[in-house]
Amino acid sequence: HPVPSPGDLAGRFLRLEREQSALLEELPPFGAPVSHVYRPLDYAWEPHRDFVRRYCRGPKRVLFLGMNPGPFGMAQTGVPFGETRHVREWLGVSGEVRRPPAEHPKRPVLGWSCRRSEVSGARFWGLFRSLCPDPRGFFRHCFVHNHCPLLFLAPSGRNLALAELPPAQRARLVALCDRALARAVELLGVTLVVGVGGYARQRARRALGAAGLAVRVEGIPHPSPRSARANRGWEEEARARLGELGVLELLGE
Repeated sequence: HPVPSPGDLAGRFLRLEREQSALLEELPPFGAPVSHVYRPLDYAWEPHRDFVRRYCRGPKRVLFLGMNPGPFGMAQTGVPFGETRHVREWLGVSGEVRRPPAEHPKRPVLGWSCRRSEVSGARFWGLFRSLCPDPRGFFRHCFVHNHCPLLFLAPSGRNLALAELPPAQRARLVALCDRALARAVELLGVTLVVGVGGYARQRARRALGAAGLAVRVEGIPHPSPRSARANRGWEEEARARLGELGVLELLGE
C-alpha cells in the first residue's frame, strides 16, 4: 500500500483515534464481570497527544502493538506501556491527566504522581531506552500503539483481559478495534507489525488479513510479570527476537 506523505501525519493519526473512541462510546454498557471502564484517551488526552505529536511525525516501518492499557501504565499517562518514570524521563512527555468520571477506589488515576511501576511498561520501554539513549533513534522507524484503548476492571479492581469480556460484547469491541488498527497501519505505511504477546499478534493477523493488507505480522513475548517466561529473562529474549526480525538494525539509524 502507498506510503503517506508526512504532512500532518500526527494530526491524522489523532483524528483516527478520536473516531475510534467515539465509536467505542456508542457500544452498550459492559455488564458483569466489568464494573469500571477507563478511557485514557479522554482523561489523559493531553499527554497522549503530546506523545503522538512528538514521535509520529513521519511514516513508520514497524508498529509495536499492545493489547490494551494497563492500570499503572497507559491508564496513568495516556501512553502505551506508559510506566510513569520512563514516559516522563526518557520520552519527555507531559500534559494534564484528569480523573476518569467513574473511578474504582482500588485503582485511582494519579497521573504523574503514580509511584507504582508497571512492570510490563518498565521492561518494554527499558529495553528500547538501553538500545537508544535518544528516543528519536527508536521512533525514526518505529511506533507503539494498542489494539484497544480501553481498560476494564472487575469489582475487585483486577485488570480484566479482553478474553474475559462477555462474548457478544467482546465481538463488537474487537470488530471496531480491528478496523481502526487496519486504518492506522495503512496511514503510517507500516510494513511490519510486532505484536507484544500472543493476543496482539493474533488480532493483528486477523485484522490486517480481513482488510486485505499484505503486512508482515510477527511477535515478541509479552513482558508481563504474570508470565513465568518473561520473568526468566524477557529483555534477552525480546532483543534476540528483534534481531531475527531485522528491527535492531533500524534503531538509531
